[in-house]
Amino acid sequence: MNTPFPFTAVVGQDDLRLALLLNAVSPAVGGVLVRGEKGTAKSTAVRALSALLPEVAVVPGCRFSCDPGTPDPACPDGPHAAGEGTLRPARMVELPVGASEDRLVGALDIERALSEGVKAFEPGLLAEAHRGILYVDEVNLLHDHLVDLLLDAAAMGSSYVEREGVSVRHAARFLLVGTMNPEEGELRPQLLDRFGLTVEVAASRDPDTRVEVVRRRLAHDADPAAFAARWAGEEAAVRQRIVAARALLPQVRLGDGALRQIAATCAAFEVDGMRADIVMARTATALAAWAGRTDVLAEDVRQAALLALPHRRRRNPFDAPGLDEDKLDETLEQFAGEDPDPDPDPDGDGGGPGGGAPPAPDAGPQGGDAGARPEEGEGGQPQPAGAGEQSAVRAAEPFRTRVLSVPGVGEGAAGRRSRARTEHGRTTGARRPRGALTRLHLAATVQAAAPHQRARGRSGPGLVVRRDDLRQAVREGREGNLVLFVVDASGSMAARQRMSAVKGAVLSLLLDAYQRRDKVGLVTFRGSGAEVALPPTSSVDAAAARLESLPTGGRTPLAAGLLRAHDVLRVERLRDAARRPLVVVVTDGRATGGPEPLLLASKAAGLFAAEGIASVVVDCESGPVRLGLAGKLAGELGGTAVTLDELRADSITGLVKDVQRRAA
Repeated sequence: MNTPFPFTAVVGQDDLRLALLLNAVSPAVGGVLVRGEKGTAKSTAVRALSALLPEVAVVPGCRFSCDPGTPDPACPDGPHAAGEGTLRPARMVELPVGASEDRLVGALDIERALSEGVKAFEPGLLAEAHRGILYVDEVNLLHDHLVDLLLDAAAMGSSYVEREGVSVRHAARFLLVGTMNPEEGELRPQLLDRFGLTVEVAASRDPDTRVEVVRRRLAHDADPAAFAARWAGEEAAVRQRIVAARALLPQVRLGDGALRQIAATCAAFEVDGMRADIVMARTATALAAWAGRTDVLAEDVRQAALLALPHRRRRNPFDAPGLDEDKLDETLEQFAGEDPDPDPDPDGDGGGPGGGAPPAPDAGPQGGDAGARPEEGEGGQPQPAGAGEQSAVRAAEPFRTRVLSVPGVGEGAAGRRSRARTEHGRTTGARRPRGALTRLHLAATVQAAAPHQRARGRSGPGLVVRRDDLRQAVREGREGNLVLFVVDASGSMAARQRMSAVKGAVLSLLLDAYQRRDKVGLVTFRGSGAEVALPPTSSVDAAAARLESLPTGGRTPLAAGLLRAHDVLRVERLRDAARRPLVVVVTDGRATGGPEPLLLASKAAGLFAAEGIASVVVDCESGPVRLGLAGKLAGELGGTAVTLDELRADSITGLVKDVQRRAA
C-alpha cells in the first residue's frame, strides 16, 4: 500500500493548503481549482488531504454511501431504515482525463443483462465520490461531454442516468478539486464557475525553501512509512482542528455588515450571477470557524474574496486571473459594517486575521515572481529591433467568426470543430469490433445472437452470446483540430490600422479555437525568413500573447512562411497522427525577396494541396486596386479564401440587410 506524502509536510503553498482545509471544514464552499506550473506540489497536496478528513458513517452494503442517519429515500440500493451505520475513511476518487461516460455516471451491467436477463445498474465514479472528494488532474484537458456531466451533478447534487433501458437517480455530493497547468489550455467558463475557490501556485525562488522541498521529498521516497510517522503528530492536530471547526461552523454568525461587504465586493468586481456572493459568504464563515471564532470579521471577507473571485472576474479567456487588492481594500473600507469587532484571538491561540493560515512547516512559504517579463528571444535575450521594423500595434476588438472546419470525417480528440468518429456523440451504426470492444451496441449484439439461441442450446432466461456476436457502436461527434496560423508580418501589412484589424481577426479566430477545444500554433514571416512564434499547444492564451507583441516590417518571404508551416505539421503529425490540421494563412498574397518569389510560394503551396491539408486564406488586401493574389494562393493551396469582412459570422446577414435597404 502506498503511503501518501503528509499534508502538513508540504513546504509553503499556504493559500493552497488553506483553500483545501476550508473545503474540508465546509464542503458547501464548492471545491478548489489549483492553477500552476508543473512540479509545484498541486497533486501531492490534494492527494494528502483525504487522509485528514474525518471518517464517514455509511449504510452497510450501500454502494451509494447513504448516511444512516438520513438515508436517501430514492437510493437505488434502498430503501434503508434509519439506524446505526459503519464508519469508513473518506474517499478520494480520481477521474482520469480519458475516462468514459459509463465510467463516470455508471451504466447497465452488461454481463448480468446478457447472462441473467436482468436490468442491473453498475455505479460509476460519481456514486463512489459521494460524500468524499472527486479529484480531476489536468481538469482543463477533460473532454467536453464529461464536463457537461460534472456540471449537472455539481449543480443538482445528484446524478441522473437514462440509458440502455436503465433509469436511475442517486445522490452525488462531493468536494470537486481540480488541478491544471494554464500553459496547456484554459477551462470552460461554465466549469470554472463551479469551483468555489481558486489558487495560483508557483515554485519558490528562495534557495533555502527549494532545498527543504528536495530534502523532504527525498526523505519520503527513501522510507515513506518512517517519514509519515515523523509527521503523524502534526497530521493528528490538523485532523482534530477540522473536526472542531466543523462542530463550530453552525454557530458562526455572518452579520449584516459582513454581508454588505461581500455584496459590495462582488458588485465592484462585476462578477456574473450570484454564485460568487454565496461562495464568499460560505468561505468567510468557514474561515471564522477555522480560527475558532463565532463572528465573521472584515479580514475573513477579504481573504474569501482573494480565494473566490479571481477566476470569476475574467471577461474573456485571455484575461489574466487576479484581483486589484487596492480596489478590494477600498471597497471593504467603504462598506465597513457597524458589527461589533470582538477580540480576533480570544484564546491566544494564534488564529490571526482572516481565519489564520494552516499550520506552517519549518521552511518559509513558497512563492514566485509572477510578474510579467518583457518579451525575450532565443537564449533569453531581448529581441533587437530589425531594420525597417515597426513597433507592435494592439489588436482590434475581437468578433464572432464564421465556423471554419476540416472536410470529411476524422478520428481525432474530442472537440467542437469538425465531424469525427468518436467514442461519444450520436450513434450512427454498428460494426464488428476491431481490437478491444470499447462501446457495445446492445441492440445490434442481441440481433446478431438471437437467431442462434436454439442451436446453442439455450435453456434459461439468459442470452447465449459469443464473441462473434458483439458489435461496436459507431458514433459521430466533433473533434478538435490543430489550427496553425501563418501570419504575414511584413512591411506590406504594416499600416497600423490594417495590422490592428488583422490582429483582431486572428484574435477572434483564437477565441473560436478556445471554444472549440483546438490546439493552436503560430508561424510568422517577414524580412528574410519565417519563425515558429508558438509551437502547437492547447494554450490559446500563449498564442494571444505572442500575437499582441508581434512586430511588423521588411520584405514578404511568403514561401519561407509556408515551408516553415509545412515542417511544423510534419513534426506534429508524428506526435499526434489522429489530429487533423487546419492551416489559416493571413496575408495579402504578396511575395517579395529573392528570385521569383511568387513561383517559390506557388511551389510551397503545392505541398499542402498534394497532401490534402485543409487551408483557408484570410485575404487582407485593401485599397481601390486589388491584385487578387490571396485568392490565387488559396487555389494553389487547395483551400478557400475569405476577406476580413467575410470572416465575421454576421457578414452575410449584414449583406442581406444592405441589399434590402438599397432596393427600398
